Amino acid sequence: MHTIESAASGRSKCRGCNQAIAKDSLRFGERLPNPFADGEMTHWYHIDCAAFRRPHQFAEVINEYNGQLDTGRLTKVVEQGQQHERLERLCGAERAPSGRARCRACRQTIDRDHWRLALQYFEETGFNPAGYIHISCAGEYFGTALIMDRVRHFAASLSTEELTEIESSLNEQ
Repeated sequence: MHTIESAASGRSKCRGCNQAIAKDSLRFGERLPNPFADGEMTHWYHIDCAAFRRPHQFAEVINEYNGQLDTGRLTKVVEQGQQHERLERLCGAERAPSGRARCRACRQTIDRDHWRLALQYFEETGFNPAGYIHISCAGEYFGTALIMDRVRHFAASLSTEELTEIESSLNEQ
């Protein structure tokens, strides 16, 4: 059974964003069969990362923690993730360092220094890189262009100007 609990130490790492989970902060634990031995293993996530990256699993336990969590906001995030299955693949935004990557939606190259959205697939032991898409292909690929909350969360190193540029590109669709 999946769980939400306080982190006992600051040593665990979030599987959604690869950042440390602070001691005593709430975290989501997804219990999975251990592919390497008998028994189960637990993948830990920040609460927001779990809502964004594992919406179906997080939905199973969110209502048990009403009062400890902002369940209204998180429920909306989870519902959007459940309605648009590909949203859980979104893991950030960046400028293309070269012109070699191809968009997974339109199959055209992503020009150097143009914005691209990074994707990851979840496989049995975690998330694996899955390529990129153009910002202009986001609405078609994800089924919705309402992705800025996810971009802000997973591309926290971007400046306000860069986020505004991405948002205006999304609004042009």
